[in-house]
Amino acid sequence: MHIELKRGSSTKLYMQIALTIADRIRSGLIEPGTRLPSVRKMTADLGVSLVTVTKAYAELEAIQLVRCSQGKGCYVRGTEPSDQMSREAAAHSKMSTSDSGVSLNWQMTLVDYLPRAQLWRHFDASPQVRYELHMSAIQPELLPTRDIINSAYHLSSDHAERMAAYGSFQGDWELRQTFATHFASRGLQVTPERMLITSGAQQGIDLVARTFIGPGDVVYMEAPTYTGAIDVFTSRGAKIITVPMDNEGMRIDLLTRLCDTYPPKLIYTIPTYHNPTGVTMSTQRRAQLLNIAQSYHCLILEDDPFADLYFREPPPASIKSMDSAGHVVYIKSFSKVLSPGCRVACAIADGSVLTRLVAAKSTADLGSPLLTQKALQAYIQEQYDTYVHQLREELYSRLCVASEVLEQYATNEMQWRLPEGGLNLWLELQGNMDMHELHRQSLAAGVSFLPGSACYVAESDTTSLRICFTVTSSEALKQGLRILCTVIERVSSQQAGATADRLPLI
Repeated sequence: MHIELKRGSSTKLYMQIALTIADRIRSGLIEPGTRLPSVRKMTADLGVSLVTVTKAYAELEAIQLVRCSQGKGCYVRGTEPSDQMSREAAAHSKMSTSDSGVSLNWQMTLVDYLPRAQLWRHFDASPQVRYELHMSAIQPELLPTRDIINSAYHLSSDHAERMAAYGSFQGDWELRQTFATHFASRGLQVTPERMLITSGAQQGIDLVARTFIGPGDVVYMEAPTYTGAIDVFTSRGAKIITVPMDNEGMRIDLLTRLCDTYPPKLIYTIPTYHNPTGVTMSTQRRAQLLNIAQSYHCLILEDDPFADLYFREPPPASIKSMDSAGHVVYIKSFSKVLSPGCRVACAIADGSVLTRLVAAKSTADLGSPLLTQKALQAYIQEQYDTYVHQLREELYSRLCVASEVLEQYATNEMQWRLPEGGLNLWLELQGNMDMHELHRQSLAAGVSFLPGSACYVAESDTTSLRICFTVTSSEALKQGLRILCTVIERVSSQQAGATADRLPLI
């Protein structure tokens, strides 16, 4: 396995090794039961001392990710219930064998460069889950899927010649014109020439990272933040520094102090209906953040998936709308709001930054699929504003349902703040709640949530979680939240009882 060691870092080498392996285990890239490389092999591969690797493995054992045995080596521990472990073990055994019965274990010798991949691990729920509250999405029945399918059908049948040629690397011109009109009505003046169509916001983030971020470059992010962005910047070998938030967003005062010591290459932010917390950055802080970028000649990557989903008043103007010197790359996703399967987003940038992003896009996939661009273009141009107005009302009703259930069933350990828009609720649990046990029992009860640890770099042991109140029906949301509150209360009681049973220290 490839481990990028930063020998000049303030983080000790053994901790760098332990953190990298821990990320891979938690991401599912190293499966339960896998034997880690021997201490001697890891020592030779990394060019470090035996003591360093021994201390790294001891750290992994201390946080209960591996089990080490003298003479037998270190093995990754399972974290699921025994019956689930049996199913996973059987699946792993099947995956480790080809269709002809030949062992595929030799593949473990192939070096890969994925230090972390939390996004895919938390994307799909377990089969036993009935109430899927972990996914930040809109209930499929609320989306205009049939209208978009009809649009795609007519385009492909009536204009077959359009499908017989490659589209522009930069994206369909008509779609970019439509986006320009859309953004203008929201206070962002931009021309089609300054846009790049990407296959969802995730590709936009990845293009920015692959183009501008290399090993050791400093990237600032909110803490917590979007799991998929952490995965992307970690894979580039960036030095990620996280900045705490309050009810106005990223703490600019702390960011300013940190930048004096660690000048930024890029600042990643979700200023509007932040994922996962739902917090919206104030106008003043948006301007302050832009001033920092101008002072340090760095980029801001402004990720904006939810700005159209406000419940009362529109959110503050985007940071990009204040940007006159090309410091902001603005990414607006339309996938979640219209059709997750279409994977369409728009990146707005200026000057050579845009040129380099288009070049990166061309080498990635030769341009996004033309059919989905054309299908969405017609819908956005003719029906989007009416549709999204109705959608906001429906999503707000789901938030009210979630609020009522939590007010009635939440325990004293639970705290939350209702967002002004978006899809997510961030719940914080007081005390020393065992989140791994809570997650296990919640899944067993049929309710999924996103553990807050997945939204932090290096998986902070935070007692928080994210639920999506828009992904299911109102009735299913009620039932799922009631069950979740019951499980939280049970786990809390179990922990309190276990603490009471302990003998006092003398």
